[in-house]
Amino acid sequence: MGSFPSGVPGGGWRRARAGLAAAVTVAVPFPASVSVAASAAVSVSMSVVAPAAVPAAAAVPVAAVPATAPGGDHLTVVVRHAGAGRDGTYEVFCHPSGGRHPDVEGACRELDARTQWGRDVFAPVPPGSVCSMINGGPATARVTGRWAGRPVDASFSRGNGCEIARWDRLVPLLPKIT
Repeated sequence: MGSFPSGVPGGGWRRARAGLAAAVTVAVPFPASVSVAASAAVSVSMSVVAPAAVPAAAAVPVAAVPATAPGGDHLTVVVRHAGAGRDGTYEVFCHPSGGRHPDVEGACRELDARTQWGRDVFAPVPPGSVCSMINGGPATARVTGRWAGRPVDASFSRGNGCEIARWDRLVPLLPKIT
């Protein structure tokens, strides 16, 4: 198996995941006059079933698609001690974008740009990192939800240079602190 391409917003893994989620059986009514050769050509990409052979209960409504399918990226961001107008609880939905956040489009765009196969956008600072002892203030944030089909539960602070840089990489998902 080869690896998926990266470096593209959303990366190849997102397209692959979308392709897998899109593999569904579709009942397509064809008139009786369709030739066997045409039916065989169509059956390569979808199942062709006579309308009478598909019970009404077998139809899967669109609402039955799980929240982790493409369009299921959802994050809750809780920000504390960041200052007036920045503290609060925000929700971000991506693919398609929406929610209660000051810059949903920017947050989704930044997360897409930073998402790469095999790397956790929300990973903590590695243990043993050498970080400058600069205190960036008392601001904290917690991000929970799902991103790229994976659960997210990440905490952020601005207690040293590494933590400040980690926070700043996720602006505008996290508020800009000056």
